[in-house]
Amino acid sequence: MTPRTPAPRSRRERPAKPALTHGTIVASAVRLMAAEGLQRVTMRRLAQELDTGPASLYVYVAGTAELHAAILEELLGAVDLSPATAEGDWRDRLAQVLLSYTGVLFDHPGLAQSALVTRPSGPHYLALVESILALLHEGEVPDGQAAWGVDVLLQVATATAAEQSVREGAPDAEDDHDALVEALGQASARTHPRIAALGADLFSGTPQQRLAWIFRAVVNGTATTPR
Repeated sequence: MTPRTPAPRSRRERPAKPALTHGTIVASAVRLMAAEGLQRVTMRRLAQELDTGPASLYVYVAGTAELHAAILEELLGAVDLSPATAEGDWRDRLAQVLLSYTGVLFDHPGLAQSALVTRPSGPHYLALVESILALLHEGEVPDGQAAWGVDVLLQVATATAAEQSVREGAPDAEDDHDALVEALGQASARTHPRIAALGADLFSGTPQQRLAWIFRAVVNGTATTPR
C-alpha cells in the first residue's frame, strides 16, 4: 500500500511568530552573542534566529555596525552610575563609574573591539556621559575641557577593554607577558639605568589599580590642560 502523503499544513494553523520590533531584534541579538559570540551576530544569522529574512531586519536596524551599537546600548544598563550621586572624592567616584563601564566591556570581549569604532546613542549611553560630565562639573573642571575630556576618558576605557580582549584571545599572550617581565627584570643598570632603577615597580599593582590610576591621570590632565 502506498503511504499517504500528509496534507500540507495551513499557514493559519501554524503558531504566529512574534512581531518584529527594534526591542525584540536587540534582545535576540544579545542572546545570540551570549551563545555564539559577537562575530556570529550578523544580520543574516540573526534573521535565521528570528525565522525571517534579512530584509525585514533592515526596517529596524541599518546594518551590523548599528546592531552591535544597539547591543552595547542594551548592556550599558548594567553600568553602575550610583557613584555619580554618592559621597566622597569626585575623582574616586568618577573612576568607579569608568571601572564599571570597563567591566561591562571586559565581560563581552568582542563588543569592546566593536565599541572602538561604533558608539551607541540610546538612553543608557547618554546617562553614562551625563554622569561623567556631572562629576567633572562637581570637580570644577572648565566646561570646554570637560566637553573634550569625557570623550578621552571613554576612549581610554574602551581601548583598555579592547586590548584586554585581544590578549585573552591570543594563545601566547601569557608567555609574551612573562618574557617581557623577565627582560625588564634582567635589564643592565649600565645600558638601561632607568629600567634597572624602577625594576619590579614597572609591572606592579593589579590591573584594576593601574586602570584607576590611568583614569585619575587623564582626569587631572583634563582639569589642568586648557583648550
